[in-house]
Amino acid sequence: MNILMPQLGETVSEGTIITWLKSEGDTVLADEILLELETDKAATEVPAPIAGVLTRILVPAGQTVAVGTALAVIEPARAPVTAATAAGSPLAETPTTASWPPESAPADAPRGRWNREPKFDRAGQPLSPAVRRLVREHALDPTAIVGGGRNGRIRRRDVLAHVAGAAPAAKALAVLPTGAAGRLVPFSRLRKRIAEHMVRSKATSPHVLQAVEVDFSAVVSARAKYKAVFQDRHGVTLTFLPFVAHALCRALAEYPALNASIEGEALRLHDDVNLAVAVDLNFEGLVAPVLPRAHTLTLTALATGIHGITQRVRSGKFSADELKGGTYTLSNSGSFGTFLTAPIINQPQVAILSMDGIHKRATVVESDAGDSITIRPIGVLAQSFDHRAVDGAYSAAYLRTLKGMIEARDWEAALQA
Repeated sequence: MNILMPQLGETVSEGTIITWLKSEGDTVLADEILLELETDKAATEVPAPIAGVLTRILVPAGQTVAVGTALAVIEPARAPVTAATAAGSPLAETPTTASWPPESAPADAPRGRWNREPKFDRAGQPLSPAVRRLVREHALDPTAIVGGGRNGRIRRRDVLAHVAGAAPAAKALAVLPTGAAGRLVPFSRLRKRIAEHMVRSKATSPHVLQAVEVDFSAVVSARAKYKAVFQDRHGVTLTFLPFVAHALCRALAEYPALNASIEGEALRLHDDVNLAVAVDLNFEGLVAPVLPRAHTLTLTALATGIHGITQRVRSGKFSADELKGGTYTLSNSGSFGTFLTAPIINQPQVAILSMDGIHKRATVVESDAGDSITIRPIGVLAQSFDHRAVDGAYSAAYLRTLKGMIEARDWEAALQA
């Protein structure tokens, strides 16, 4: 029986073999994990569909193949395969209750902790057979392991990395030793794609950075008044991001050369603001799903829309089409408390805006009665733009308009629209 490269999404066309957990000649159980593979969207484990013997591995680790490619061959078992008879099966080495705790368990470990097989991580998600085997072999507590998979799921490589960190002599397949100076960690497929895109963008566009300080007092006041009601009504936390998105869509209407892309020696001005929003994938990568026609959306629709695409991307339940067609990108590092970020343009766009941390600061307020010093919530908005498309004065005028809209808009009325 051929084991095929699975279809892991409607738009996924290929995948890369990360590692084989079984070798040729091994007996395997049905549903036992054979290999780990990775696409540009996620990493996953491939189980054996039947019990039998893994007679041939057709695609070695490290190769990228198309969906439907034969990866290996399993010959069905002539006799029932059980945990006790599966040579090389992780369950074949499962100790009985009488033999626990294993020799590798801490001497003072509570017996109850080691006399049963761990099946769930600290988030209550099930552990795969390969992960359970490693946890048993190294007498680990799965609740102490940080998972890097979808929704924090523990993968085999996470256990190996945990072991390597706890015991430097341990060898992790996903972490290649380079000597006493440190370790060489291979790029994931997603990391490679991001690296290629960023290098290409810097080589293509002459980047210029400009930034303005913005007083978010009006936004803070509206959020304080409506945040709880908004959460109850829409099930979404009202963050600062949709306020900035709402304002920039309107500012771009006045400065269309920033909502554009370069084609040859011409600038295509886009009719719609298809807003790309940068989303972090648990530090494993970054993608920018798109909100089509964001300029037509109310503040509430922007808030729920940004929340929706963020959740879909982080759960892996999105299509490649949602990553296409962006005309301007909004990136948010502010949740980490950053002061100023110089973002890289998302090609073929000509500009990207970074929203950084909003902090209470002493600032000078001018009025007819004279100047005064007061405490205000101040944040920095920084735009990188392609100098081929526009000049500094044009970008600066846009940022001034954006700043004015955020500071002066009636946000309470916008929330009720």
